[in-house]
Amino acid sequence: MNQGRFITLEGGEGTGKSTQARAVANALEKDGLKVLLTREPGGTPAAETIRELLLTGAEEKWTIRTEALLFAAARAEHCAKLIRPALARGEWVICDRFIDSSRAYQSVSGQLSDSEILDIHRIGSEYLMPDRTFILDLPEEDALRRAAARDRGESDRIGGRDSSYHRAVMANFRKFAVDDPDRIRLIDASQSVEAVTADLVQNLDGLTA
Repeated sequence: MNQGRFITLEGGEGTGKSTQARAVANALEKDGLKVLLTREPGGTPAAETIRELLLTGAEEKWTIRTEALLFAAARAEHCAKLIRPALARGEWVICDRFIDSSRAYQSVSGQLSDSEILDIHRIGSEYLMPDRTFILDLPEEDALRRAAARDRGESDRIGGRDSSYHRAVMANFRKFAVDDPDRIRLIDASQSVEAVTADLVQNLDGLTA
């Protein structure tokens, strides 16, 4: 049996990751592929419990180091019990966020470096990396508008951080795309939903053969 493929969608708040993850999964299923759609943090019962701990409560609930370790713990569970078994069965795994979100978000404060976050990932998840990562890129004002419409005034603990924080997160994501163009593709998320999906599917080149 052939090993499956691992695809992740990344980006800031309101860029359409969840919508596009579903759309890509649907497109691949129409091509006859077996697809598992999942998300981070989450994907397994234990990881979903950690998700609730991470995304609810006051900003000061966790230190940045504790937050990074909780994300890594959820990911370790997710990889061991859901993602790796699905890939071994030959399935395509489409994940809404993965390690690049930890890199982009948890390094903003300067308390953790990118290399430290990747070290935690190596220990927790044996350094599992996606075959292809898409970063959905949207102008800040459009992302803010979409996120506000989605959240209806009830942002989660991380989504509710100030605009300078989210601007720094997107700057990190864009840097990742420049630094690792073989794995990471930057996608213009200001297009129509259908056009973004078409871009994503087209940028699976080299993986579907």
